[in-house]
Amino acid sequence: MKNCVIFCTVPNEFNANLIATTLVEDNLAACVNIMHSVTSVYKWEGIVQTDSELLMIIKTQEDKFTEVETKIKELHENTLPEIIALPITNGSTEYQNWIVKETSEV
Repeated sequence: MKNCVIFCTVPNEFNANLIATTLVEDNLAACVNIMHSVTSVYKWEGIVQTDSELLMIIKTQEDKFTEVETKIKELHENTLPEIIALPITNGSTEYQNWIVKETSEV
């Protein structure tokens, strides 16, 4: 079993809830945490930007990454959304199994 967490920042709560709900309903994510008040500093089109955003932490299987990425791009309000996956190298077996169960086709 290979699970991962995907980080994705969004500009507002509406967009976060839309993406999170869709991913869980479509069995692409077992759970999505939405963290408020993240400050992002980045360069866009040559200018340093500072924005207040929300961070989504998406738990899924590694082989679902492409589907999750596609769905996020479809629903995200930004032109170039942050979509970064990190493998879960260790974790509770029961929780890892739950991720697999919730992201498997029914």
